[in-house]
Amino acid sequence: MASTHAGAGGANLATVASEPVPEEKADPVTTTIVLADDHTVVRNALRLLLDAEPGFEVVAEGGDADSAVRYVRGHKPNVLILDLNMPGRSSLDAVPDIREASPNTEIVVLTMQNEPAFARRALQAGVRGDVLKEAADAELVQAVRSAAAGDTYLQPALGARLAASADRDGSELSDRERDVLRLIALGHTNAEVAEQLYISIRTVESHRAHIQQKLRLSSRAELVRYALEHGLVET
Repeated sequence: MASTHAGAGGANLATVASEPVPEEKADPVTTTIVLADDHTVVRNALRLLLDAEPGFEVVAEGGDADSAVRYVRGHKPNVLILDLNMPGRSSLDAVPDIREASPNTEIVVLTMQNEPAFARRALQAGVRGDVLKEAADAELVQAVRSAAAGDTYLQPALGARLAASADRDGSELSDRERDVLRLIALGHTNAEVAEQLYISIRTVESHRAHIQQKLRLSSRAELVRYALEHGLVET
């Protein structure tokens, strides 16, 4: 808006345009993080990685699942980075307590296990991201950003394996085929399976062929692994 200045005779001497008031810039959103890993060296390296990222702030560190629960309850961070292989209480077993302590905190787990079964269990527990420790320097920042935005992050190779395993989750196996698979996984021969289920060896062989075809598995080792991953046998 212009301002007018009058001289002694009432005449306008000059018209000066007022300068626009600069808009205040909003502070960037900070993603607060609690870091839980039992190895101090690993924790320090991860903190250096995270602190180097604009908008990230590590507000607490812990060395076991129980300390993770305490720090999450106290700080209510946006993201918890949780090592799955810490001594003491199981990290996955602590997830319900973590979510109760801070329902809005998203969880990214670090694991040494490159297996779809572990990723599936973590996701079912309510975890937002699954990152292999060996790839943490390249993928952890992206996983934290995705989790903070409410998105799920899986290491690409692991995600592909998880999708492939979902295509053969065994839901189409009959009850009898599951029985046969369980006994095979326990180490029984075809003859022993036949004896226990009161069926012929030829029938066992037929069931086994159908199982392998449905699950796209070719060896006993793969059948055993599948049975273990899907809880068909006790470990």
